[in-house]
Amino acid sequence: MAETENIRVWETHSPEETFSIGELLGREALAGQIYTLIGDLGVGKTVFTQGVAAGLGITGTVNSPTFTIMQVYEEGRLPFYHFDVYRIGDVEEMEEIGYEEYFYGEGVCLIEWADLIREILPPRHIRITIKKDLEKGFDYRKIEMSSA
Repeated sequence: MAETENIRVWETHSPEETFSIGELLGREALAGQIYTLIGDLGVGKTVFTQGVAAGLGITGTVNSPTFTIMQVYEEGRLPFYHFDVYRIGDVEEMEEIGYEEYFYGEGVCLIEWADLIREILPPRHIRITIKKDLEKGFDYRKIEMSSA
């Protein structure tokens, strides 16, 4: 991991390593924290999210809520609100599911494809970007985390 100012950077070389970085963040997560997760299809957002859930103490299956937009997990040390807004048409759909209750609640929010709802994100959130670099290997990922 490299750290400059308020940016943390990790390089991983397997899904297990990507999971472990998510798990580390889940263990460090505080009530009310919002993580936005940005990355192309297939970069490991779900694996990373499964790691965050494990770090929060969630032992059940965690999958991307692509069609339901949000999934709530309450078995960990904090409630975990997992959003996948890839298929969202507009932010009104977020209002219909009552996003504010989760964004400003006592749990931890993780929002995949968060750039699609940028206009409703709270000013204070933690932005996580996952990128591939096939020149460094098929399983290589660069994970950057910064405060917004």
